[in-house]
Amino acid sequence: MVSQATQLAVKAEVVVKNFGATSVLHDLNLELPIGEITVLMGTNGAGKSTLLRILATLTQVDSGTVSIFGADIATNGPAVRALTGSVLHSPMLYADMSVRENLMFFADMYRLENVDDLIAQTTVMVGIEPRIDDRVRTLSHGFQKRVALARALMHDPQLLLLDEPESGLDSQSVDRLDRILDEYRSSGRTVVMTTHIVEHALELADRAVVLFDGRVGFNSENPQRDREAIQEIYSANRISISSLESQPQ
Repeated sequence: MVSQATQLAVKAEVVVKNFGATSVLHDLNLELPIGEITVLMGTNGAGKSTLLRILATLTQVDSGTVSIFGADIATNGPAVRALTGSVLHSPMLYADMSVRENLMFFADMYRLENVDDLIAQTTVMVGIEPRIDDRVRTLSHGFQKRVALARALMHDPQLLLLDEPESGLDSQSVDRLDRILDEYRSSGRTVVMTTHIVEHALELADRAVVLFDGRVGFNSENPQRDREAIQEIYSANRISISSLESQPQ
């Protein structure tokens, strides 16, 4: 459980992350309150996916500190993972196992109870129940994304991390995703996500964080109000919002 005294879902202080000679995050500072949907935006190489992987405890920082609900991820990995669910670029599923087998494996790893009921509820929520006994490798990219979302939701995490979750989804599935995210926010939980559909992001988000050059370039608590300012930031980097909407990140 998250302590009522904890005010921040995410706190990152002077975070640095390099991959060899390439510097991805430079002294990044970020605070995200509990109960908001935050959208991370930025151009290719801005550090969005790297930051999500750090929050998911899949990538270690080179220096600086990161805490999730007040717990330092460097020293509280298992506890942090129990509080977070993630859907990143790779679905992280076993391709030769069925959807049901993947979810059962995850439930066993997290020692979840009432697994059959939990799987039934989650697969209906994300709309994958008709193919629950199909092998993952036979599914489309978009369908695998939905399976990964089901897996991420099964243990009812307090923080949901999504890297371009609408990628490969049809409009009906995107609408379903929006409803799930809205329910998450309404229940006081937190979402941090990236997207290349900027207009959609601004409508959905409580907060928009623009990254470039590995730092927070803009942190808006009212994305709709600050749309023009966000566009100016992109223009300063010679990329307009309209061109971002048409390019993969």
